[in-house]
Amino acid sequence: MSPPPTSVTERAHAKVNLVLRVGPSRADGLHPLCSLFAALALHDEVTVTADPSADGDVVDCPGVDGDNLAAAAAAAFRAAVPGVELPPLRIEIEKRIPVAAGLAGGSADAAAVLRAANTLAGGPLGPDELRAVAAGLGSDVPSQVEPAHAVVSGVGERVERVELPPLALVLLPRAEGLSTAAVYAEADRIGRFATDLDPAPLHRLAARARAQADAAPLAAALANDLQPAALALAPELEDGLAALRDAGALAAQVSGSGPTVFGLFADRVAADSAALALAGVDRAAPPIAPPGEPAAAPAPIVTELHAA
Repeated sequence: MSPPPTSVTERAHAKVNLVLRVGPSRADGLHPLCSLFAALALHDEVTVTADPSADGDVVDCPGVDGDNLAAAAAAAFRAAVPGVELPPLRIEIEKRIPVAAGLAGGSADAAAVLRAANTLAGGPLGPDELRAVAAGLGSDVPSQVEPAHAVVSGVGERVERVELPPLALVLLPRAEGLSTAAVYAEADRIGRFATDLDPAPLHRLAARARAQADAAPLAAALANDLQPAALALAPELEDGLAALRDAGALAAQVSGSGPTVFGLFADRVAADSAALALAGVDRAAPPIAPPGEPAAAPAPIVTELHAA
């Protein structure tokens, strides 16, 4: 048997919630959910290298300040395999997914670190065991252990893979992020939560869309229980939703807790055409600098589904 590699590069795929149903918080403060995740071709690249000379794990993620979930993932992996020796890791993240955007970029990076660390350690954990580790890092991380379209339930720990038809999407990021915790707090204040979190209808929806090879059933079913809270905190997101619909989107909604909004399009040609039109739209954004002047909205991103 050949020895494990000393460096591994993994792709960390963004996702959108085509359907997101959220229940009221449990005694532990977590919200149960039922969601149809679509994994996107848009991805970060995460390179993890064993570095025995280092004093500890190091994360290099240009443009992202503060604590990084990737470092927590490395620590969680070590804790899960106490009998396995793993040298300090150098984690390099090339960001392509917008940060704090409701696209699960940080969760995808963390899952990529788990996969890479497992490879560097000789593969002591299987996918189910990795998902169990991932569940302790956040509700979006388990589904990213094996990036694919999925119906996700519980508090993110139950992941059931599904197939979806080809889709083209246009993402409209926002210059300023939106705190997931703040969105959930606003959702708690509003108090309108789902009472039925049965995943079976989402399985039927995915199967119907796949059988018809058509985005229309998915467009008709788009739903996000966190959207009212996100719009309450950032009303200007309505401008992005309207712009996407005006540009020909079959449907548009906030992605997860936001602030990115996305539109579904019939095909890549339609999405590319819409993105060109939207690039010239003056979408509202909070002022950053200089005071009183709005920051330029990031350019639209055209992507398709990840071919898992």
